[in-house]
Amino acid sequence: MNEREQFAENLQRILVEKGYEPKASVIEREFNLRHYGKPIGLHAVARWLRGEGLPSLSRIKTLAEWLEVDIRALVSDEKAYQVAKLDKPKEPNKHIWESAASYQDQMLFQIFLNLPPEQKKVVREVIMAMDKAYRCEK
Repeated sequence: MNEREQFAENLQRILVEKGYEPKASVIEREFNLRHYGKPIGLHAVARWLRGEGLPSLSRIKTLAEWLEVDIRALVSDEKAYQVAKLDKPKEPNKHIWESAASYQDQMLFQIFLNLPPEQKKVVREVIMAMDKAYRCEK
């Protein structure tokens, strides 16, 4: 049984358990009352029920919230993980040097940034002197 067929079976079972008829018109009406995106049509819902289509991640989330079930009751663990990622705040963009630097270098930069201004100046001068000496050797 593929993922779409499994979803259809799970959706129908949960609808009956919650007291809803597993009909496209019922799902369309109830779903569109709760979803904050583009409304879903009868044809798409009918495809879900026949195991011919799978809703988008945001729609799976809306279905789970409406039916008051865990997302894994509707879809596979992998899909549930993808839905859960929708709610996680995205990491702020890193500077290029943060992506390229090793963990040790990142920690060193953090330590440097926390130094008092006088010590930062000394560290800068040492690094610049070492860089100048290194370039002269080449």
